[in-house]
Amino acid sequence: MNLPYTLVQGAYIVAGLLFILALSGLSRHETARMGNRFGIAGMAIALIVTILAATIGQEASGLQIGGESGWVGLAWIVPAMVVAAALGIRVARRVEMTQMPELIAILHSFVGLAAVLVGWNSSYEHDVAYLKVHDVEVFVGVFIGAVTFTGSIVAYLKLSARIKSAPLMLPARHLLNLGVIVGFVVMTVLYAAIPHDNLFARQSLLGLMTLLALLLGLHLVASIGGGDMPVVVSMLNSYSGWAAAAAGFLLGNDLLIITGALVGSSGAYLSYIMCKAMNRSFISVIAGGFGVEAGTSVAGADYGEHREITAAGAAALLDQARDVIITPGYGMATAQAQYAVADLTRRLRERGVNVRFGIHPVAGRLPGHMNVLLAEAKVPYDVVLEMDEVNDDFATTDVVLVIGANDTVNPAAIDEPGSPIAGMPVLHVWDAKDVIIFKRSMATGYAGVQNPLFFKENSQMLFGDAKARVEDIIAAL
Repeated sequence: MNLPYTLVQGAYIVAGLLFILALSGLSRHETARMGNRFGIAGMAIALIVTILAATIGQEASGLQIGGESGWVGLAWIVPAMVVAAALGIRVARRVEMTQMPELIAILHSFVGLAAVLVGWNSSYEHDVAYLKVHDVEVFVGVFIGAVTFTGSIVAYLKLSARIKSAPLMLPARHLLNLGVIVGFVVMTVLYAAIPHDNLFARQSLLGLMTLLALLLGLHLVASIGGGDMPVVVSMLNSYSGWAAAAAGFLLGNDLLIITGALVGSSGAYLSYIMCKAMNRSFISVIAGGFGVEAGTSVAGADYGEHREITAAGAAALLDQARDVIITPGYGMATAQAQYAVADLTRRLRERGVNVRFGIHPVAGRLPGHMNVLLAEAKVPYDVVLEMDEVNDDFATTDVVLVIGANDTVNPAAIDEPGSPIAGMPVLHVWDAKDVIIFKRSMATGYAGVQNPLFFKENSQMLFGDAKARVEDIIAAL
């Protein structure tokens, strides 16, 4: 018995629609859980139908596709799926929310590697329609996959603090990138022109291009500074989508093309939105910092002396406040303070205090990182506001609690043109009457820039673990 070709394509259409519904659902807090379920359902349909079509075969215009050899392939696929599923479940259970950015980055590398392997395997196929077009597909697919693979690994290393977040500034780095791109175009033309019986020349050229693409991916992401890493994560998400789409063309799988295009386009749009929010050039970021010169770090500048406050002093300020804004950052995630912050929010609101959250677009190291943490702690959605919604309200706010944020509340982005974060929109917390900054030390943020906010007259530092300090404030209220 063979699966009708129309049934397979119909199932792919249903899966594609479920993926679109998943993206739509994930765009809002209230519908995110349902969106995730749509995505799971779509992927389940895609896997089941694809495996069935490859094993028992499908019939299209009277021709048999798949079948006997498919069962042999299944004997290899099932063990790999079992091992991968076991690893995925283990990682999902063990990974902390603070480790999600680097986890996503390393998962992107797997997609890139898969595209490279599919491309190399497809390079040995000769009995295909439009052979020259197929050659171009192979070259493009391997190139995108290789760039995604090494770029994602570098992003993982930076996000997990295994290497420095500062950008790699090689001499003539932009010319190096441009040279690889031009070389890729030339080699693509040569690859399509080389006769297929000259296997050594073709595979040598493909190998050279793969090596250059791997180096390009490494250099592109290494050249981007830590302050722009959230954009890089979403950009790599886009790259992985296009790599998957390229693999779909090579495998002749319509659903993989659709899914890859959805991921690629949505990731690119998210990167564009984040670049606009950070006042960064989209082209500059995806080109490895092209057109962005290195700023001068102000870590050693003398801003005067900072002032400190105790948990009891912070509780006294909150006790007298009517309007409070909380601006969380990656430090809140590392301290796992979201539940304590949610408890503090609930207690203050019960006292009649107007408590809101101001979320910077790149707070944390992943788009939406803070929103997910606060939703996990059951903070009401209606008090979690974006930067543009809350920035004008700081001037009438009694107390701002800066919990583990640094670069996103740094006035150097506005006041110091030479700063590495110059031009990046930030939360204007310094306009409030009192600012309490939760930090473990006076160290600089992820971008390596000192924060003049710490030394302003209306700012006070509350040192220590954020979770413990918030709990101390709750006890003192």
